[in-house]
Amino acid sequence: MRIDKYLANMNVGSRKEVHKLIKDGLVMVNGDVVKTPKQKVGDHDEVMAGDEEIKYQQYHYFLMNKPKGVLSATEDRSQRTVISLLEPQDRYQGITPVGRLDKDTTGLLLLTNDGQLNHALLAPNKHVDKVYWAKIAGVADESTVEKFAKGMTLGDGTELKPAQLKILKQDRENDSSEIEITIREGKYHQIKRMFGAEGMKVVELERLQMGKMTLGDLEQGEYRELSPEEVKNIR
Repeated sequence: MRIDKYLANMNVGSRKEVHKLIKDGLVMVNGDVVKTPKQKVGDHDEVMAGDEEIKYQQYHYFLMNKPKGVLSATEDRSQRTVISLLEPQDRYQGITPVGRLDKDTTGLLLLTNDGQLNHALLAPNKHVDKVYWAKIAGVADESTVEKFAKGMTLGDGTELKPAQLKILKQDRENDSSEIEITIREGKYHQIKRMFGAEGMKVVELERLQMGKMTLGDLEQGEYRELSPEEVKNIR
């Protein structure tokens, strides 16, 4: 890989900024000053930018507790995206959210530049469970549980796989309930549309778990990088 691409991919700076570092003699490979941005580097080369050693890492994995009001997108002209919540040094090339959480939905979101893992976690045939907590306007009951468990066909013909619904709280006086639901796919506004088909409305929605990943003690808006062992466990 060219040294300028190597350094840009590792967020040392833009290509233009990296070229200036090289021109100023601040980049070294194996103790030798780099003379040209076209110089090739390999896996076992020692790369220094100034006083900092830059080790190359191809893939990055961040677990985020997405807050409300933020888009699950890489960029938007007028609204904040989950990428904007990452520190500048963590905005690696190709980082994207795995799946989407609606703007007003909170909770667990994985961001990575590992396209193969992204596909594997989202493919319905991979059976990756996604667990959500929701507050509902309307009272979900055992008949709702049974309908979700059988799989639903929505009014527009969309067919949904069976979902596991657990009722946590019912408040008939205020016509509301709290539930936990596990689905294995992520179709557009799926949970909202499921409850809408039953005459109910999702008021709050939070993703708690995806596969083996859980939020732990992450507060909304916070994120952390997954360890190699955690990445191994979700593959």
